[in-house]
Amino acid sequence: MVQAVESVLVAGRGPMACGVVQACARLGVKAVAVFSEVERGARHMRMADESVLLGPAAAAESYLAVDRLVEAARRSRVDAVLPVPPALAGNAALAAAVVDAGLTWIGPPADVLERLGGDGVESASERGFLAWVTADGLHLVTPVLRDRAGGTPRVSWTPAEGLGPLPPAARRLPELGWRGLVTVGIDPDGELAEVAAGFSLDMAVLERAHGVDAVELALASVTGRAPRSAPAAEPRAAVAVQLRSTLPAGTAGRVTGRLPDLPASRPAMPVVAVTGYEPGDRLDGWYDALLATVSAAGPDAAAAARAATDVLTGLPEAGVPHDGSEVCATLQRIAGALVPDCPGRLTGGEGR
Repeated sequence: MVQAVESVLVAGRGPMACGVVQACARLGVKAVAVFSEVERGARHMRMADESVLLGPAAAAESYLAVDRLVEAARRSRVDAVLPVPPALAGNAALAAAVVDAGLTWIGPPADVLERLGGDGVESASERGFLAWVTADGLHLVTPVLRDRAGGTPRVSWTPAEGLGPLPPAARRLPELGWRGLVTVGIDPDGELAEVAAGFSLDMAVLERAHGVDAVELALASVTGRAPRSAPAAEPRAAVAVQLRSTLPAGTAGRVTGRLPDLPASRPAMPVVAVTGYEPGDRLDGWYDALLATVSAAGPDAAAAARAATDVLTGLPEAGVPHDGSEVCATLQRIAGALVPDCPGRLTGGEGR
């Protein structure tokens, strides 16, 4: 355990990184963003206290380059590296290199990632659970059902029927050395399918269901300090969605309208939306075209789905086409006829 973490390198980009930077600000932790040559002035950079150039546009030479990330952490003199996407949070080589550089890795240890196959792939199983893992066991266990479009995360929510018994292998995570946040997939036979670290879409379901801050939990895992905000006495139903551009791969665009952005002023906020772009920002064709995430809580899944839909309706033209209508259709399936159709203008305009 380390005594305190006062500054972190936020390893990631887009809406997920923006959400982590916002959480760092609430917690009084200095956030240093990273960026590539084609993302100068990106929103996650503007929000952070400082930013460091990683390298060329290609992710393998910037966001996924272990040596460049570690060098950026050294140059910025941060205490720790906080990986955002599973592709980085599950990277055992990165975890080892961070520790070898004398810095704190906020996530499961490198040897544990190697043994448990935390290979950076978001859970593809239709059902699973989330948890905060400490030496004392699994906490805030949150069952999830998932909707995927072509293998890409779209909507996750808490099932009304719960999860049932956890796979025996999942219950052993604490004794195997896993520490921090975990996203688990469960196969049709009820066995453990995937184990992933990082801030997946599902993690927002855990936050809204329990009224907690995932970044605070991640930091508590390495400092040993109890989170300042206590979880809700009774978890609520929750839903989380991703809004993605449907521009062809490799095609750039420009955001001209406001995207969902309702940052959580406190962990217990029932509705949170975070975007990686503001009007005038360029959507670069090099990277995953995730525009925004929306998560909501309610007394049941229908209420949570309605709250998420309310955020997604009535948006101005975004300037780039996106899958808002498809997302709302999934929310309708969760809540039945209680969720109205999204207006046609939600589909956005043509890329520019």
